[in-house]
Amino acid sequence: MKILAVCAGAAETLPGRKSRTGINKHAVSGAVMIDGEGVIGDAICDRRHHGGRDQAVYVEGSLTLDWWAKELGRPLEYGSFGENLVIDGLDNCAVAVGDRFIADDLVLEVTSARIPCATFAAKMGDPKFVKRYMQAGRPGIYCRVLQSSTVSAGAEVTYLPYEGSRVTMPDLMAMLGGRLSPEDRARYLTTPIHDRLRAFLETDPGG
Repeated sequence: MKILAVCAGAAETLPGRKSRTGINKHAVSGAVMIDGEGVIGDAICDRRHHGGRDQAVYVEGSLTLDWWAKELGRPLEYGSFGENLVIDGLDNCAVAVGDRFIADDLVLEVTSARIPCATFAAKMGDPKFVKRYMQAGRPGIYCRVLQSSTVSAGAEVTYLPYEGSRVTMPDLMAMLGGRLSPEDRARYLTTPIHDRLRAFLETDPGG
């Protein structure tokens, strides 16, 4: 595997929206620093729902973006989904909480799945895109940064699967549409899951 693109965006307002967003990301050239808060220079406007140490970097796999390009009937430029990194040969559906991506000295750990919002739908120009994205079951990947470093497109990526219970990105997306059994909730909590998801699973008896 290798990094196909490192993407960042500036704060701006989408047509029909009032709040500013950094979702319009584009591939950048040269080495870029990624620290515990994410890609240096990348705008994160809604700190309540985006950014933070447990979703510092948003990753898309090239195989998943290829699937979406066919589904949408048009090519997708790097950054089209608001992702920070595009990794060659990666299928989002195979990725689980706790998996790690290592590129040079950068170490990322998967924490949660991307959940679509109205801003994402506005970016895609489709008010029904949230539902479409959920039904597709191929969510993007949020990661925390375990070790900061500069990276650039072309860097080799080592993929280390989590050795514990496998809670995949589709598993997390499906969790939003139903109730978890006590057994599954306990299994999810054994993984290094996003802190807000952990708090939800620990306090909500219905899962």
